[in-house]
Amino acid sequence: MENIAVDIRQKEGFEDLPLPSYMTKGSSGLDLYAAVENQVILKPGEIRLIPTGIFLSIPSGFEAQVRPRSGLALKHGIGVLNSPGTIDSDYRGEVGIILFNYGQDPFIVERGESIAQLVFSAVVRADLIAKESLNSTERGSGGFGHTDNRKT
Repeated sequence: MENIAVDIRQKEGFEDLPLPSYMTKGSSGLDLYAAVENQVILKPGEIRLIPTGIFLSIPSGFEAQVRPRSGLALKHGIGVLNSPGTIDSDYRGEVGIILFNYGQDPFIVERGESIAQLVFSAVVRADLIAKESLNSTERGSGGFGHTDNRKT
């Protein structure tokens, strides 16, 4: 396991909120907390951008991925709409979470509530090479679900 140093700054007025943290020794994601002034009611089918009150300086060659919390998904039907959301190494704005209520009941987002996870990952960049044709494979151009139709 590799550790990287990531600089973080909290938004003024939200210093009372915890910094993102790993909840267990084996956690791969840091918990992210809602930096809302007042509670936010997320109605069924509604999409809201929830601020976290943090700004990151991610080292070049890495990204941060915003992912949903399984407990919120299972218990309340709350997810991160663009999951995983990507935070690029050159982004310096406030980290925001696009929450979506897939459930049937309104969900209340409280100040300081853990609403998502943040996972850091190394980035590999591709050099695309234009070709007239590509190498062939057994699957070829079979589309979505194609491998489910194989005979065993």
